[in-house]
Amino acid sequence: MVFEGLSEKLQNTFKKLKGKGKLTEKDINDAMREVKLALLEADVNFKVVKKFIDSIKARAVGAEVLESLTPAQQVIKIVNEEMTKLMGETQSKLTFSARGLTVILMAGLQGTGKTTTCGKLALYLKKMNKNPILAACDVYRPAAVEQLKIVGEKVGVPVFTMPQGVKADEIAKNALKAAQERGHDVLIVDTSGRLHIDSELMDELDRIKACVMPHEILLVVDAMTGQDAVNAAQGFNDRLGIDGIIMTKLDGDTRGGAALSVKEVTGKPIKFMGVGEKAEALEPFYPDRMASRILGMGDVLSLIEKAQGSYDEEKAKELEKRMRSQDFNLEDFLEQLQQMKNMGSMSQILEMIPGLNKKQLGGMQIDEKEIVHIEAIINSMTKKERLTPTIINGSRRKRIALGSGMPVSKVNSVLKQFEQTKKMMKQFSGMGKMKKKGKMGFPFM
Repeated sequence: MVFEGLSEKLQNTFKKLKGKGKLTEKDINDAMREVKLALLEADVNFKVVKKFIDSIKARAVGAEVLESLTPAQQVIKIVNEEMTKLMGETQSKLTFSARGLTVILMAGLQGTGKTTTCGKLALYLKKMNKNPILAACDVYRPAAVEQLKIVGEKVGVPVFTMPQGVKADEIAKNALKAAQERGHDVLIVDTSGRLHIDSELMDELDRIKACVMPHEILLVVDAMTGQDAVNAAQGFNDRLGIDGIIMTKLDGDTRGGAALSVKEVTGKPIKFMGVGEKAEALEPFYPDRMASRILGMGDVLSLIEKAQGSYDEEKAKELEKRMRSQDFNLEDFLEQLQQMKNMGSMSQILEMIPGLNKKQLGGMQIDEKEIVHIEAIINSMTKKERLTPTIINGSRRKRIALGSGMPVSKVNSVLKQFEQTKKMMKQFSGMGKMKKKGKMGFPFM
């Protein structure tokens, strides 16, 4: 889970505060000492931590908290607000040209996932009804051009290339001309990376920048490298002047030091975060939502957006009718699983639910392969078996097990899960009443 270690420590600290009732200045100072240690252990920049703690203390040690009826909640509210401010307060959007072509220059060190991120960004823009084109200007790394071609093909976006030996700035200049002639409205320029910032890399980026006059210069950094990512961002910004940051591998970063430090150190916002390997796994960065997730308050808005983007409205209406008539079958069950899978990993979905942390899950492991196994079992059934599961007897179960490559016990387990879900569906037959009470939920969950 994102920021798992930091999140757990902070939540434990605030749990102690909640148990005290009325707070003294000493209680707040002790809590802030624990918060400070948790942030330093999470590899947050020392100066950033000091300023952050001082800001909280200035607000917390006063009438606002000490005379409050719920002082612990007031402290958490202040921490949430200050953490949101630390990461940029509001979502920072891309700048688009008012007319004509928008140029986005992508920069970064090697190993940050820059080329893959170019493809993810292109797909994100396609979903915004843009018509992007990618330019392969990484002329040094072996197979970089081929990699971008594969990435472009995967997301359905054309890639502009030129023969080997042509300089990067020349490719960028020709890509700009081609993008305008072909009617594209966004040009994404993939550039060369290095193992470290050097004058040769920066000189080349300066030349490309002069050729294409980008509206956005986005720096791709690896969240898991912690303060090295922050230092790289500062170096690129000082030399090149960046407009924003795309932080990759944030789903694997249990500490969170880079995400919490980079805006304060560089003055530049995180615009997107990479949360997985899939082409769709690039999301806008919302400081307020991320602060809520770190403090165990969940991220309901992102969860709703994921559901809206993954769930087919017509299918959802049809399923509701079937639920009302209690005609829920294995095909519906499979449909629910697949739509849930489209929303992303179960771990990411669960961490968006308010108040839910790893300990509350009882150490439960979210095995993404489980859904694949269930799909294989249901797909090994005949149409009649999927529509009328009651006919699945012992011999049919053996045949389904053989067809799916799973043991019979696994088939039995899936059928049991289906029956449990079907029973739950009966509770949804009175959906009108539930909506009036303000309840909602995913049928499968």
